[in-house]
Amino acid sequence: MNGLASQGFGVFEEEHRTLLDDLEVGEIGLFYEDQEPEKLLSWAFERFGVDRVGFVTSFQLEGMVLLDMGWRLNPSLRVFTLDTGRLPPESYEMIDKVRERYGIAVEVVLPERELVEAMVRKHGANLFQKSVVLRLTCCHIRKILPLNRILRKLDAWVTGLRREQWATRANIRKIELDHDHDGIVKLNPLADWSIEMVWDYIRRFDVPVHPLYGKGYSSISCAPCTRPVPPGEDPRSGRWWWEKDAPKECGMHCSIETGGFEHEVQAILGESGWLGFSHRPKA
Repeated sequence: MNGLASQGFGVFEEEHRTLLDDLEVGEIGLFYEDQEPEKLLSWAFERFGVDRVGFVTSFQLEGMVLLDMGWRLNPSLRVFTLDTGRLPPESYEMIDKVRERYGIAVEVVLPERELVEAMVRKHGANLFQKSVVLRLTCCHIRKILPLNRILRKLDAWVTGLRREQWATRANIRKIELDHDHDGIVKLNPLADWSIEMVWDYIRRFDVPVHPLYGKGYSSISCAPCTRPVPPGEDPRSGRWWWEKDAPKECGMHCSIETGGFEHEVQAILGESGWLGFSHRPKA
């Protein structure tokens, strides 16, 4: 019997996936709350198998720390990144750096071409600047639907979320059930880390750093939606800076629901021959 299973933390199988329930996740979360992130990653590899645990990253500081940690534990880890079609050139450079440094075949996932074409045809290439609803629509088609395709093939995914990053992340736990993705396990090993701890790890192990950090960026995503942040400002203020009182989230890590948003997405998906907002795209 392995890991926490020997301590009474069981699992159950459903459709060839290893799933945990809320009680088990709560108990495991308490056990690992004051443990080093490497221990949680080791547990995940042992519990699910390295091929069923996905590191989803845009190569920001936290994602690179976790990638480095995971690689040191098991060089066969799976790393995914979302190519939205609007990334800055430096993000593509990071893909090559990771491949060269770690020998990892980064799995690059793109949005469905038909959906992007329908969205741009209806609203234009820079629709995200017109309204919050259209920005969320763009994020949904370029990020969320491709992420769904990744997560359907996994039992757990690893993120670099930290509690101090933004108000919407203040209460995240180190291990959660992702009910937005069929209840798979979501791991946030750095939830209790400060940004100073992140930089300390990077310096200690000489982890590759995204070039945009050297240009004043503190949060990195699509090129048109991210800008440098002056010293002293909130790190997330460089995302969608033209929006007022809107959530600094794309929907990957928290559900963002507005009637207008759902209506727009459903209309676009319908134009492309899909069955509606909740319909999953082809794998």
